[in-house]
Amino acid sequence: MADAADPAGGDRPAFDADAFYEVLDAERSERRLTWKDVAAQAGVSASTLTRLGQGRRPDVDSFARLVAWGGFTADQFVQPPRQAQAGGFITNLPAYLRSDPNLDERGVRALETIIRAAYDQFRQES
Repeated sequence: MADAADPAGGDRPAFDADAFYEVLDAERSERRLTWKDVAAQAGVSASTLTRLGQGRRPDVDSFARLVAWGGFTADQFVQPPRQAQAGGFITNLPAYLRSDPNLDERGVRALETIIRAAYDQFRQES
């Protein structure tokens, strides 16, 4: 089984365990819950969440329960092969931001400006 970072140059899809954990943690914080609360509400063991925090991958049933608990889509944690990507993060940024019901148009524009400036500052030239 391939690791999330494909040493062969990104020619296969990969599960992004770090992104999954970060999104779970953000949702947990937003709801002001403890990890124990998340485990109980999602129907997974607390040890599953501990392992996720250590960078390990969840089993498929735990993944499905946590995705459902958070209202996420499973495909947002799968990175397509690099050559198969249709547009990158910056290309899709406006759509991502507009999909957030907590942002109005002013907030979308402000965040887009901030994120684009940071991206331009830190992106690595290929």
